[in-house]
Formats: sequence, C-alpha cells, structure tokens
Amino acid sequence: MTFRRDLYGPDHEAFRDTVRAFLAKEVAPHHQRWERNGVVDREVWYSAGRQGLLGPAVDQEYGGGGSDDFRYSAVLIEEFARAGASGLALSLHNDIVGPYLTRLATEEQKRRWLPGFVSGDIVTAIAMTEPGAGSDLQGIRTTATDRGDHYLLNGSKTFISNGILADLVVVVARTTPEGGSAGQSLLVVERGADGFERGRNLAKIGQQAQDTAELFFNDVHVPKENLLGEENRAFTYLMGNLAQERLAIAVGAAAATEEILDITTRYVKEREAFGRPLAKLQHVRFEIAEMATEAAVTRTFLDRCVTEHVAGRLDPVHASMAKWWATELQKRVVDRCLQLHGGYGYMSEYRVARAFLDGRIQTIYGGTTEIMKEIIGRSLLG
Repeated sequence: MTFRRDLYGPDHEAFRDTVRAFLAKEVAPHHQRWERNGVVDREVWYSAGRQGLLGPAVDQEYGGGGSDDFRYSAVLIEEFARAGASGLALSLHNDIVGPYLTRLATEEQKRRWLPGFVSGDIVTAIAMTEPGAGSDLQGIRTTATDRGDHYLLNGSKTFISNGILADLVVVVARTTPEGGSAGQSLLVVERGADGFERGRNLAKIGQQAQDTAELFFNDVHVPKENLLGEENRAFTYLMGNLAQERLAIAVGAAAATEEILDITTRYVKEREAFGRPLAKLQHVRFEIAEMATEAAVTRTFLDRCVTEHVAGRLDPVHASMAKWWATELQKRVVDRCLQLHGGYGYMSEYRVARAFLDGRIQTIYGGTTEIMKEIIGRSLLG
C-alpha cells in the first residue's frame, strides 16, 4: 500500500505490460526447471532481445531503445522482482554492464558488440570479485601485462553472475602493479579466448536459476582493441557506475518487499487459527501495519532516488542509503512474513520460502550493508 506514484508515464506503463507478458509466457513456465538446472535456457535471451528488453539505453543505430531514461529499467526490475524471476539477469546485462559499453567503448567496439548485446546473441558479465577481494576493489590481484599489441591476462574471479552463459566479460585487472587503485584497467574477454576457462557453476542457497561461476584466466591474450576506456582508469569508471548498480538493487528490493507483503496479507486473511482468521489477531494486524508503513516510506524515498538519477543528480551517498535500507528492509520483512505463514512458510512450494532464500544475497552483492554505511558515515564525518 503506497501513495499514487507519479514516477511513470504512459510509455513506461505500456513497457510494463510488455514485461509482464514476457514473464508470463517466456519465464514463469520454465523457472522451476531452470532452478533444477542451475541456469536459464539460452533461448530466453533471444526472446528478451526480440521483445526489446535488452539494451534500452543503447543507441538506436545499434538496435537499442535509444533512451537513457532509467525508469524503463526500473519497470523491468520491479516486474521481475514481483514475479520472483531471479534466474534471468537482465538488469545485470542492461544496468551494470551496459553503461560500460555505451559510455566507454570506441565506435569500433560499439559496432562489434552492441548489436549482439541488444539481440541476445551476446550475454554479458562483469568480473570484479576475486577469492581474496570482494567489496575492497583495491585488493584485486588479477594482472594484465602489456605485451605490445596485447595484454597477457592472469588471475581468477569468483561469484560472477552470468558466468556460465556470458559471451563477453568485462574484467577488472591490474595493469600497473604499483599503482594501487589507480593502476587498474577494464579488459573485455570474449568467449573462446585461449586460456579463458570457466570453473564450477556455484551452488547457492537462493537464486538457483541464475548461473554464478568461477572464471580463470591463464595467459589469455587480450588484444589492445579490447581495452575498455583508458588504461589505469578502471577504478574511476567503477565508482562512477556503482550508484546505478546500487539503485537497481534497491528498486528490486522494494518491489520484492511489497509483493511478499501483499501475498502475506492475503494469507493471514484466509488462514484460520483458534477458529478465526489470523488477520483478526491484534499481533498479526500490528505486524502487517508496521511492515506496510516501512514499505510505503521506503517506496517514497526510492521513487525520489530514481527521479534524481534520471535527472543526473543521484550521488553515491544517497544511492548507498537506498541500497542498504531497501535490502535490509526486504530481508526483515520476508523473514517476518515467513513467520506469519507458520510451518507453510518453511515449505519451498510457497513463494515466501523462495523469497527468503533468493533475497538473502541482496544485502551482500553490489556492496555489503556495512560498506554502504561506511560510505554514508565518511560523507558525514570525514
């Protein structure tokens, strides 16, 4: 239950109808099978491309939507969250990897990669996290040594979403050993490159349909033509794009919170205990009231953050506030909703149980809650 939202216009709502139809036809009937397989069908990426769900911010000359209006991405994120469709990582492709290609790629690189990015022929991933470096990007050890016409890439990455399906991986590597955070670059590694190997499709407690892999780079020859942006400026690029990544996660968290709260509200109206509906118990009413209020307040703040982002004014501090608050709220609300379902909440056939597992990662990836608080605290206290 929220105020009437003024964030979206008729075009956004028409796009929402397209997303919902796509989810109903192309995702929902297959998601349980994808969860068993640990990966989605490759064909669904082509379907997403045909429906115009890939590359909304990519220029039309490359086949994209030609709009940098983040609200289209927000619509897609909301609908996927409400459907519990955690397997198909379109937001990662569009909102996290996409900006690196649209903003940093040369014209030659754009012609080479963006048409496939939009059609679904190229699935993308970004490889930052390493076994010894997570939120602390300065700890990255993967190296790229300049060998004249190419870089020699060595190292490993882990927890890489889309890692199994990815045809194009943006890799963060150290190009100047003594440069610290100023010595990192972005290199694009393409499927089939000699020395590029995929490890396990990692087993997770949630989001089981989303392929998450280890990646290994053993003397991979990366052509100089695959340097993305300028050498030794990766850290700057990463920091510039993290606000959108964190906002995207927050938008999904808020939508997931609202959906599970709606499901639980209906459940307590129907489920009886001691001869009357659970909704007649004061404790249950108070629980629902508290969660509904928190969700409404969060939605108002999130919509303002999206508005600020569309206007180019969202700063990293407010993006961090949005990310930690919305994801922690999601975790808390889903846990309380599971409790209200009683024993049924522990059964995997119930949506609340799957939401409990799928949503747990939200406070971790994209920067942990603790990192978000550190960013906010430094901005206030120095």
